[in-house]
Amino acid sequence: MQYNALMDHATSALAQAIGRRVRQERQSRRWTLDRLAETAGVSRRMVVNVEQGAANPSVGTLLRIGDALGIGLPALVEPPQLKPVRVIRHGDGAALWSSQAGGQGVLVAGTEPPDVVELWDWTLAPGDQHVSEAHSPGTKELVQVQQGAIAIEVAGQPVGLDAGDAVTFPGDVAHSYANPGTQPARFSLAVFQPGVGSGFRPEIADA
Repeated sequence: MQYNALMDHATSALAQAIGRRVRQERQSRRWTLDRLAETAGVSRRMVVNVEQGAANPSVGTLLRIGDALGIGLPALVEPPQLKPVRVIRHGDGAALWSSQAGGQGVLVAGTEPPDVVELWDWTLAPGDQHVSEAHSPGTKELVQVQQGAIAIEVAGQPVGLDAGDAVTFPGDVAHSYANPGTQPARFSLAVFQPGVGSGFRPEIADA
């Protein structure tokens, strides 16, 4: 089986798992599709597609849905664990973003609400860019570059980072990550979101 076929299979399996979890959480609250769509600030068609595993929603859309359900993004990817200590083995993270050039954004681990912490492993191929919406109020992000160099823009302010450099910034404003170089870049990203479930995120374009 070719690499692309393997990736398509993994993406489809993840979409199906997310869809089951969204439907389970919605039904447990006795919410209609319309109520979830309105609370999350997305279309009813998008909710239907996500629940059916037929959509490849953006990270921003998944954030809105997870926040509306009060469970956060990590819980959409992996059901809550009863054990206080959970080990995620190499390769078991959820790839929630990918580029045609081979870049990936992998959600490695996360904590439960109301104060959610996400740990991501990002790889950007040369020329890759990920534009993120403004997250819920109070969100903070921390980035450390492991390999190569990246350019971050926070509310219009550009920041350049080389291997070993780190930065912290508010995640509740529009921001982006890009690789302007000729070599792949890799960085770790931690996201802190306080009070998940207290409201939905603004309608800001996510690419």
